[in-house]
Amino acid sequence: MNTAINTILSHRSIRKFTEQRITDEQRNAIIDCARAASTSSFIQCTSIIRVIDKEKRQRLAEYAGNQAYVTDAAEFFVFCADFNRHLQIKPDAQLGFAEQTLIGAIDGALMAQNALIAAESLGLGGVYIGGLRNNPDKVADLLQLPAYVIPLFGLCLGYPAQDPEVKPRLPSELVVHTDEYSEMNKTVLESYDAEVREYYQTRTGGNKEMSWSEQISGTLSKEARPFMKAFLERKGFSIK
Repeated sequence: MNTAINTILSHRSIRKFTEQRITDEQRNAIIDCARAASTSSFIQCTSIIRVIDKEKRQRLAEYAGNQAYVTDAAEFFVFCADFNRHLQIKPDAQLGFAEQTLIGAIDGALMAQNALIAAESLGLGGVYIGGLRNNPDKVADLLQLPAYVIPLFGLCLGYPAQDPEVKPRLPSELVVHTDEYSEMNKTVLESYDAEVREYYQTRTGGNKEMSWSEQISGTLSKEARPFMKAFLERKGFSIK
């Protein structure tokens, strides 16, 4: 195809990094690409916290579930939904709507994806850290996030010290619908489950044997982060 498509299709989450640093030029290019992402109604409601303080990195790694690569990565960004900036422009801004929460999350994800693709095009690797939402209050306090700013996730970036296989994604037959929603093709799902099971066996040397359906059944059998709704409301999100 072309270089851009090949970069996207070669994506792997990288959790081990060399000690090589990212240059200022590279970092600025990555951030510029993030800033170039689409934004709903030109609201531009995302802020990026670049964390360079070692102690803060260590605490964020602990908050995220003791994920060591948060401290090891050359760069660590925290993407935040940010309507505080807008409040400073218009003090009587109408905020707190559920739709704004969606806009903040979507805009942040678009920026972060641009950032990671740009980084990968430069020979870097990275991994998103949704585990920051395990302790959102502690993260917000550590980064001094004011009202109407919430941490969405982190992004580790650096030069890869590993070369994992590309993780198989759901086939297009299970993702793309035409004109209306259609029932899932169980035969296609069974084939994908077998592919994922083989991927895990290969990746872990036989220590993990699980299909995608089994993984999803386990993940969705319990409530995830039940404290999140209250946190969002405390920060002024989704209160109406």
